[in-house]
Amino acid sequence: MANQKILAKKKEVVDEIATKIKESASVVVFEYHGLTVAETNELRRKLRAGGSDLKVYKNTLAKRALDSLNIDLGEELTGPKAIAFGTDAIAPIKVLSDFAKDHPALELKVGYVDGSVADIELLKKYASIPSREGLLTMVATGLMGAVRDFAICVDLYSKKLEENN
Repeated sequence: MANQKILAKKKEVVDEIATKIKESASVVVFEYHGLTVAETNELRRKLRAGGSDLKVYKNTLAKRALDSLNIDLGEELTGPKAIAFGTDAIAPIKVLSDFAKDHPALELKVGYVDGSVADIELLKKYASIPSREGLLTMVATGLMGAVRDFAICVDLYSKKLEENN
């Protein structure tokens, strides 16, 4: 029989994982086997800059936490995996996807984004979405175009009125 202290520690870790999942807008499971320590630290820094966190847990403990939340990620929690937790739904996916382009050892597997499981294809679609700043820039550009067109119309109308008088 396992020691009660060990069981209590494992339960504490399962509760920590479950809490992180509940508080996160996105959770991404990925393979990191083959990354050097320096590359892993660089990835951690990039994730932290985007408001995300990277953790490596025992797969059995992560599975228990997911089961307690009724989340099924299939068979993706086998072998060496890491989990990225993000308060922003897209930020950790973009960081991991961009990092994977330069580091083939990193491979996205599955995610849990805004309450639903996201397979690798959906994660790729999320990664292609522009950043929040990019989207705001697009909206501002669209609004400026409408205001500019309106200003041109008003100017042309005023010139027409002046010609008639």
